[in-house]
Amino acid sequence: MTGTERAPVSLILTVLDEEASLDALFHSIGEQTRIPDEIILVDGGSTDRTLEIARSWSDRLPLTIISAPGATIAQGRNLALSRASGEIIAVTDAGVELEPRWLEAITQPFSRPASQQPDVVAGFFVARPDSPFETFLGATTLPDVDEILPERFLPSSRSLAFRRSLFEAGVHYPEWLDYCEDLIFDLRLKRAGARFEFAPSAIVGFRPRSTLGAYWRQYFLYARGDGKAGLFARRHALRHATYLVVLPLLAARHDRIALVLGFAGGAIYLRQPARRLLRRRDRLAPRDLALGLLALPCLRAVGDLAKMAGYPVGLIWRWRRYGVRKNWRTIPDKPKRPASVDS
Repeated sequence: MTGTERAPVSLILTVLDEEASLDALFHSIGEQTRIPDEIILVDGGSTDRTLEIARSWSDRLPLTIISAPGATIAQGRNLALSRASGEIIAVTDAGVELEPRWLEAITQPFSRPASQQPDVVAGFFVARPDSPFETFLGATTLPDVDEILPERFLPSSRSLAFRRSLFEAGVHYPEWLDYCEDLIFDLRLKRAGARFEFAPSAIVGFRPRSTLGAYWRQYFLYARGDGKAGLFARRHALRHATYLVVLPLLAARHDRIALVLGFAGGAIYLRQPARRLLRRRDRLAPRDLALGLLALPCLRAVGDLAKMAGYPVGLIWRWRRYGVRKNWRTIPDKPKRPASVDS
């Protein structure tokens, strides 16, 4: 596209056992102010009613369904990208609902004069909690839009759009990675010289985990993905040093200085989550708001401990398969996509 005409858009997503959330996602796609020119859904081998529900939408949306049992998220996205025909690719995920202007907002920058167009548009995502606990968790784990630094933001593939030509040039999702694959895709786009733009009004909503155990598993797997990819090594090292060295040393002192340092550090660490939760006080009863503020230290600690458990597991996985010096920059892609059948 060289002028201000509207380029065709392909929306891609992967699913696995999403019968509880898929209708809501498709309904939100159908309510968009701009409907995608095609939708390509890759199912990784669902054993529930996911495929049945997806097929029920085929006469209402321009939907192509690909069944690829055993496909990971990265494999599914690459498979969808290989079938997509749109000049612009929009990516979202199962378990979300799109705000009505999402597709319009995330693709609008590609309609500008050619010299003003980005290569990648990063949308945003917000929590849509169904309980006080989920509200607490959203405030604990998700930044508000005013916390985002656009030049450093690595978008989730829940809310992303980019030129298909980047995929054709060899920028693919890493099929050797099961989690954090979207971060590696972002970094590959940046290494390829893609121009990013942040579109804060391109919003998807999703539900935070509903139990402490599900939250633990989520962040364990995220950190395991960091370890597999070799991401954020300093950040993980600092977390381990804080919990395993600094905090025990402060606790061993039993004096006022240690107490003041510990309290000040905790206050700084919890400042942003507390600020986010207070912004959401109109959604909570006073008692729940007080409970949430008290729960924040526990929730942050649970997330941190899950990351501390997951990261070494990922490191060991990478070292055994690729060697200590390999990371996301140097691990080669060896696609092993399962056979797929359009349905």
